[in-house]
Amino acid sequence: MNPYIALAILVAYFGMLIVVSVYTSRGADTATFFTANRQSPWYLVAFGMIGTSLSGVTFVSVPGAVLNIQFSYFQVVIGYILGYLVIGTILMPLYYRLNLISIYSYFSDRFGFWSYKSGSAIFLVSRTVGSAVRLYVAAGVLQIALFGPLGVPFEVAVAITILLIWIYTFKGGIKTIIITDTLQTTFLVTAVVLTIVLVCRELNLSGFSEMVSTVQESAYSKIFYWDANDPKNFFKQFFAGAFIAIVMTGMDQDLMQKNLTCKNIGEAQKNMFWFTVVLVVVNLLFLSLGALLYVYASEKGIALPAKTDDFYPMLALNNLGLVVGITFLLGITAATYASSDSALTALTTAFCIDFMNVEGKPEAVRSRTKFWVHIGFSVLFYVVILLFNQLNSKEVITAVFDLAGYTYGPLLGLFSFGLFLKRPVRDRLVPLVCILAPILTYVVNQNSAAWLGGYKIGFERLILNGLLTFLGLWLLSLGKVKKG
Repeated sequence: MNPYIALAILVAYFGMLIVVSVYTSRGADTATFFTANRQSPWYLVAFGMIGTSLSGVTFVSVPGAVLNIQFSYFQVVIGYILGYLVIGTILMPLYYRLNLISIYSYFSDRFGFWSYKSGSAIFLVSRTVGSAVRLYVAAGVLQIALFGPLGVPFEVAVAITILLIWIYTFKGGIKTIIITDTLQTTFLVTAVVLTIVLVCRELNLSGFSEMVSTVQESAYSKIFYWDANDPKNFFKQFFAGAFIAIVMTGMDQDLMQKNLTCKNIGEAQKNMFWFTVVLVVVNLLFLSLGALLYVYASEKGIALPAKTDDFYPMLALNNLGLVVGITFLLGITAATYASSDSALTALTTAFCIDFMNVEGKPEAVRSRTKFWVHIGFSVLFYVVILLFNQLNSKEVITAVFDLAGYTYGPLLGLFSFGLFLKRPVRDRLVPLVCILAPILTYVVNQNSAAWLGGYKIGFERLILNGLLTFLGLWLLSLGKVKKG
């Protein structure tokens, strides 16, 4: 991959996004930035959410992980279907009925001030760290393929890319994101499909049915695992997928902000239904791509890299030709920035609504506050990315992703308690519960094999975390008089 070709691709890509931003930002105010004036077509929201859901890490990790986990990840994807059903039938009707901008505003009416701030703070910390680390991992790939050969230092390259994200989102906000995410998802899906087609050609597979047969007959296509002590056990993966979808989509301002831009609850539910269908198909494509790439590497005698995350980038940039290299760069760029630009907008929205209290203030004040908050989170992204670049440790990155998983547990507990029980709680003690529940979950996770006869907790720690938060809230409700 010639770095000058890669540079031309990146320039053209961001040029297109900035043109879209200019068009969508005409006449934009803070209502446009936060809610797109609730006029977004549901089909654009549904398709664009795919790019937000699949980060650059997913783009490079899932195909490579097929070597060790086969198609077992699809058990998690099946669980997503149940989770998205819960979101569409329970959570979204609640958000639309309350006419929310920040979904964490729900905690203010249901529990009180401290619960509200705790819920929003959990999201802000989780999404800031998680999105910055995802951007860091993908930036490493771009540094190898593009910026490094051109002599651009990593720090400068990251600053340029974050600046470009800020430029095309600072005015139109979520309205711009709806359109750019649609384009980015198109690039992402095209990259996967085109790579599959070209790999099939290299393997002399004549058509779709032969491709399916090759995947099925490979050593990588096993989906279902039933051993209770296996981390890949179906029930562990299925319920983990369901709860991951509920929490990291339905209780996440980033993805829900897009849903709340639809005209009404009916359109939002259509969006969620079709988003689910497309996401399942796209994940199946990623897994199939992984199997085909390993079959290809075996036939061509290509040595596998030490890290499975490096497998797809290595083949795309060095072995499969210019077309695959270009589509790979477009795909990872689209996946990375569809996730990052969306997160930056959601973080700005949540902080402005939940902590700066801009609702009800004059438009000039709202606009000025939004402007500086947007800059602040851009700078924060940059600082976190440079911090991880200095640490330069795979183990640290993995630990941070695990930490982000822990922080979503309290949101699961807060929303569940609020929805299913009508009991008031001692609001001032809720932040303590939100801190203790993840700590207790971590202790159980570290000792589960010794305490539970060899059973190792995996994804289900999110469920345990939410359950402990729920129990803590229930204890805080004892002795409280029911409202009304």
